[in-house]
Amino acid sequence: MHSSNNPFKHLKADFPASIIVFFVALPLCLGIAVASGAEPFAGLIAGIVGGIVVGIMSGSQIGVSGPAAGLTAIVIAAIASLGFKDFLVAVVLAGVIQIVFGVLKFGIIGYFFPSSVIKGMLTGIGIIIILKEIPHFFGYDKDPQGDFAFFQVDGENTFSEILNTINHISLGATLIAIIGLAILILWNTVLSKKGKIFQLIQGPLVVVALGIVYFVLTQGDATLGISAEHMVKVPVPDDFNSFLGQFTFPNFAAINNPEVLLAAFTMALVASLETLLCVEATDKLDPLKRVTPTNRELLAQGTGNVVSGLIGGLPITQVIVRSSANIQSGGRTKMSAIIHGFLLLISVILIPNLLNMIPLSVLAAILLIVGYKLAKPKLFKQMYLAGWKQFVPFIVTVLGIVFIDLLWGIGLGLAVGIVVILYKSFQNSHFLHIEDNSEGKGKIKMTFAEEVTFFNKGAILKELDSIPENSFLELDVRKTQFLDNDIIEILEDFSEKARNRNIDIKLISERGIVENPPSFIKFFKLEKTA
Repeated sequence: MHSSNNPFKHLKADFPASIIVFFVALPLCLGIAVASGAEPFAGLIAGIVGGIVVGIMSGSQIGVSGPAAGLTAIVIAAIASLGFKDFLVAVVLAGVIQIVFGVLKFGIIGYFFPSSVIKGMLTGIGIIIILKEIPHFFGYDKDPQGDFAFFQVDGENTFSEILNTINHISLGATLIAIIGLAILILWNTVLSKKGKIFQLIQGPLVVVALGIVYFVLTQGDATLGISAEHMVKVPVPDDFNSFLGQFTFPNFAAINNPEVLLAAFTMALVASLETLLCVEATDKLDPLKRVTPTNRELLAQGTGNVVSGLIGGLPITQVIVRSSANIQSGGRTKMSAIIHGFLLLISVILIPNLLNMIPLSVLAAILLIVGYKLAKPKLFKQMYLAGWKQFVPFIVTVLGIVFIDLLWGIGLGLAVGIVVILYKSFQNSHFLHIEDNSEGKGKIKMTFAEEVTFFNKGAILKELDSIPENSFLELDVRKTQFLDNDIIEILEDFSEKARNRNIDIKLISERGIVENPPSFIKFFKLEKTA
């Protein structure tokens, strides 16, 4: 782990990656703010703080934080009912609560989500990005970028928005998007293998530059020009004072308003969960397979939210779209996330006019590639081949994310995952080996697993009842560490049936072998006290 001593060791890889993350983050910061009912600048603050503050404090090497699409619905409601300044108090408090979560070591929660659900989350977000970017790709920008819910802010849903696009195709925006997409695909598949220069200068950077050049050259052209509503919209301050005027400060008088406290707690809970799931997912995508310390991540996120709330920013989480763009662009260490934060800050101060020459359709082309890499068709095949126990939670998560929103999708996937686990443990309780039929008595051997719980009741009952008359049952409980009381009672009832059906029982346990034990309850109770 020498790289941690020198943060600049991997700058060759981190700097180009940070530029790509910057271009992916920029429209999302602005779009999520608009979708959340806040000023675009509030989204930029969250992006800057997420990059710099969270980046410095986090133990994640490749995760990138910023304003979260998953919180949009909560933020909209909170701003509408509290007003922006009181809402900022809730953001600060949410950060404090997250710090408390970190101190209490709640970071472990993310590990309870099955990997099929995490993979479903990545895939679902990939599909959402693709579906949501199609309208922007064709220059139809009614719904802000970063609105990832199925029912959108502009009153449409994901699919009706795509259908509406057909009547609103903007020729210039579409043309440069198609050229951009072609360059990105060419860069990914062919050029990146051709030489060092193509690895250092990344495709998305070239495409953005091309978009700006195209905008300048076609400005004012009625057919091929791109009109203002299809461009990135960064607020342009007149001078340094008006730049400072864009920061809003929380109204701490509202700190004891129960609505503020409720909003704070909701945001802290949802933001922590979203971050932990994202950490879990980015660790899966990390080619170096590093493991992020989750409690430290909660502390970092909490601090980020305190800072963001204090200066007028939206709440922050670790974000899968940015993190995966970072990984796909070859980011190696957290310098990439930190630099992207500084790039956001510097460019918003120094070159807002240049940023406003970037067509949204070009950024949509970059995001389409990010989405495709997250939702590769071959992953569906892999999950399908892994069997239904993996595939069902996976596909439920994907559909939930696409048709409702991120957290619903994960919740439904988890619920299905739990049902599958219960079903599996129902099956795993025992193994039946039917052995030889010598001496006219069928010999059946039943071996219990390490833990036999009440979930296994039905399966064991079914097997015991199907044992034919006049047979010989060998019951092996040597491996069993935990035997639920319910199961002992089933065995007790069965020993009565066994006498009537002429079934001999041989119980093999750590304490030796008992033929036809008179009472299972006494036998196992004795074992507990022994």
